[in-house]
Amino acid sequence: MVALRSILFNTVFYINLIVQMIVFTPAYFLLPRKRAWFVPKFWAKSNNWLMAKIAGTTFEIEGLENIPKGGYIFAPKHQSFWDVFGLLPCMDDPVYILKRELTWIPLFGWYVMKQRMIPVNRGAKGKVMLEVMQRAKKEMEAGRQLLIYPEGTRRPPGSPPDYKYGIARIYRDLQVPVVPVVMHPGLFWPRRKFLRFAGHFKVKILPPIAPGLDPDVFHQALIDVMERESDALLVETVRNNPQVPLPPVTENRLQELGAEL
Repeated sequence: MVALRSILFNTVFYINLIVQMIVFTPAYFLLPRKRAWFVPKFWAKSNNWLMAKIAGTTFEIEGLENIPKGGYIFAPKHQSFWDVFGLLPCMDDPVYILKRELTWIPLFGWYVMKQRMIPVNRGAKGKVMLEVMQRAKKEMEAGRQLLIYPEGTRRPPGSPPDYKYGIARIYRDLQVPVVPVVMHPGLFWPRRKFLRFAGHFKVKILPPIAPGLDPDVFHQALIDVMERESDALLVETVRNNPQVPLPPVTENRLQELGAEL
């Protein structure tokens, strides 16, 4: 049953993407940039609806009151492709720093560039990265929200912390609040797997870390709060979803925490 529901969901997910890109493309490119956000946000909401109806996976968001007005850095855990779109409706006008190769994809790349996303060569250093930061600062001054995954890439729930120092440099240079976010969608939409598991998970938006801290102090504070809250939420999520199979790294972390499930 899980395999059949997963195949159906994955099929409908990509059909939904293609159909919406075709149907909404004229409106998307004719509308002013910010108003055009309704297209990807509607796509995100429809994906969440399909995930609930077909895969049986639902979620709730706690802590929306912690989102500040204006520009800030949104810093969620990254475990699943769901993270890329699932929280789009929570942000007013997000901007991503993304690998430049994504902008080369026909139609998709045009969508990305319409929203003034910031492409970067991952191997770039020096002057190129300075230009990226200047672009990011300009977008943030316009009141946008910069989405950054502090650990860089998708990692299974319960993985040992591997927070990149880049977010501390960006925090120092942009001088805006950082909003940590913990969640475990990777238990239900695992990375590099087609299976989608039914259940319910919680997204916790934590109080923002104010600008102005020393970068080293900020980096350690971010790690401490995110790992503490992530561990507590992992135990809660697993207890509430005993039907979901756990990756070995998740089981190991639960044992280290002494969780009684």
